[in-house]
Amino acid sequence: MNRTKISLLLASSLLCAAQAQADSPLLFQNNSLTYLYGKNFKVEPDVQQTLTFEHASRWTWGDLFLFVDQKVFNGKENSAGDKRSFYGELSPRLSFGNLFNRDLSFGPIKDVLLATTFEFGEDEAEAYLIGPGFALNVPGFNYANLNFYYRKPDGNRVDRNNDGRPDGTGVWQVTPNWSFTIPVGKSDVLVDGYMDWVVDNDASYHANLHFNPQVKYDLGKALSWGEKQLYVGVEYSYWKDKYGIQDSDAFTTTQNTTSLLVKVHF
Repeated sequence: MNRTKISLLLASSLLCAAQAQADSPLLFQNNSLTYLYGKNFKVEPDVQQTLTFEHASRWTWGDLFLFVDQKVFNGKENSAGDKRSFYGELSPRLSFGNLFNRDLSFGPIKDVLLATTFEFGEDEAEAYLIGPGFALNVPGFNYANLNFYYRKPDGNRVDRNNDGRPDGTGVWQVTPNWSFTIPVGKSDVLVDGYMDWVVDNDASYHANLHFNPQVKYDLGKALSWGEKQLYVGVEYSYWKDKYGIQDSDAFTTTQNTTSLLVKVHF
């Protein structure tokens, strides 16, 4: 997927959100831009700057999350010869409780959903994910979700290992995400994030785990500019066997790094 298609996707998403808000199926939306600077990345160049656009919304039919990363490698090139790259995910979930007008809550579960994700980017990054999702009721949390996906790469893959199994036949993935707020003086610290845990292997994609929380101070609230608008903090990334590439003595793929962060909501 090229940059023109990505731009059209973003424009279409925002246009649909605006139209839906006028027609009232849109219950809530939030958009943000995040700047990150970090070192010690693996697989890609070790120093990276990232600009991320995020959209989150809740609808009468479920919820939607979209993000697009634009990475800059500070003059260095990745394995594909690029000095910058992009990657994004579009993740709509359909609420069975809302669609069938039924209360599906039980125990810690508030709702049952059909969770889907489309991963897109450069260098064969496209993949489709689908499976059951659960909205959870966890005391003290702003939200908590747990999704189980079958993850299938896009396109036709060849059997490079000659084992009778085409590369990219699909793997299972578990993805929790969460958010909670800690009051600190006259402001708050927001802790949110996600974990992607690919639990099995296929011929070209090794099991891996990516733990990616953000810890952010509400600077806008502290300066009386308005709460939940301007944050500063850090993003931590631990990624075992990054991109499904098994770590080895010859090629280190397990990442453990922290990036500085500035985030603006609008």
